[in-house]
Amino acid sequence: MSEPNRMTYPEPEERIKNYGYNEQQLATFQKYAVRMLIGFSVMYMFFYNGRQNMSLAIPLMIEDFGVTKADMGMVTSALFWCYGFGHLFSGRLGEMVGNKRFIMWGVILSALLNLIISFQTSLVVIAILWGINGFAQSMAWSPGIALTNKWWPKDKRGYASGVVTGFSGIAQVATYFCVLAAYQISPNTGWRAAFTWPLVPMIVILFVFVTMVKDSPRHVGLPDFQEPDAELARLEEARMEALKEKGAIYPFICLLKEPKMCVFLFIIAIAGIGRYGMLTWIPTYFDEVMGMPIKTGIFAAILLPVGQASAFFLMPYLTDKIFKGKREPLLVLCGVVSAVSLFVFPMITSIGMASFMLLVVGFFASVNGIVWAFAGDIGTRAFAGTATGLLDWAAYMGAAVQSILFGYVSSYSWNAVFITIGVLYIILVILAFMAKNMKVRGMAE
Repeated sequence: MSEPNRMTYPEPEERIKNYGYNEQQLATFQKYAVRMLIGFSVMYMFFYNGRQNMSLAIPLMIEDFGVTKADMGMVTSALFWCYGFGHLFSGRLGEMVGNKRFIMWGVILSALLNLIISFQTSLVVIAILWGINGFAQSMAWSPGIALTNKWWPKDKRGYASGVVTGFSGIAQVATYFCVLAAYQISPNTGWRAAFTWPLVPMIVILFVFVTMVKDSPRHVGLPDFQEPDAELARLEEARMEALKEKGAIYPFICLLKEPKMCVFLFIIAIAGIGRYGMLTWIPTYFDEVMGMPIKTGIFAAILLPVGQASAFFLMPYLTDKIFKGKREPLLVLCGVVSAVSLFVFPMITSIGMASFMLLVVGFFASVNGIVWAFAGDIGTRAFAGTATGLLDWAAYMGAAVQSILFGYVSSYSWNAVFITIGVLYIILVILAFMAKNMKVRGMAE
């Protein structure tokens, strides 16, 4: 008699049709999979209210505290660094204590820290609390991707990753309206309103998330789904067995011994440099070179974020539908189009054409969603959270590097900025080609 929790592998036709479920089980599984996807996506979108709110409060904080933009830059960077390094551990910790529980703790802790900040009169204290908030904010994404992988098999994983990442792409817009509403509700409290009222939808949606989302199929009386990809299923079972024997840090060792994982760490770091480099420096380029203050215009408000959010949703989905779960071919295409667009960008003198190119670059340069789908592929359900955490850490290290790199490069010329980003995307293409021919080793001895 087989062990009750051990996976078995029916014929491929049966696996592809129903993931090992009968019709009634499949209907239940699909219902809760959709609930999980919507619940986490919407919750994470409003979770941004606990970190993007600071950027909308900066002008009032500068006026209230009598400090400079550089001083506020030091405060905001505290979250940036703590958030990046927090991802190294949040994915693994979520797997150990329960992804849903860990996410809930992160949202509650972030809300409390924001509320405490609203009562502060010392910028130093605010900086310390904001740094701790960075760790709290890092407690949701990696466990959320791990949770997604509990409900979405590989042949649907790109779609699921795209939905989650797409919602994160429009989260800044949600935060903007929540903070704007806060200033309308409490006009006399100044910047402090940005750290109080936006927490209300954040906590309300958390309650909805806790109510409607389940940790895994087992929490609704179903066995875990059977992975349609036979090779991935064997890898997944082997890793689950090894995880029982080799301790808490085994997932880190296993993943970092995978050459393909290491290549993807460099890919996402380059994507972080490119994405945040464009978000940071292209507005200044429009202002200085083209005479249009993009930060207050339609370009910063719509075109670049729209291009990125669209890519976050669509690109991973295409890896499912067109490339049958292979993530690298679309990375190659995105890298080539991005590099060419960036080389052409400095030659454009028309605002209209530059706006169109901004949309194109925003779309093709935003490959993060593809990488999160890969995290589930290589981590499997055994430790997708750990894989996501490592990759997200690399992405934010790239984002940190860009602020130094392009601050230096831009002092020479704007052409140098675009050429540098373009060259980095060529390197991304080379790395994607390398990854395409790499096999996952599976067990790391």
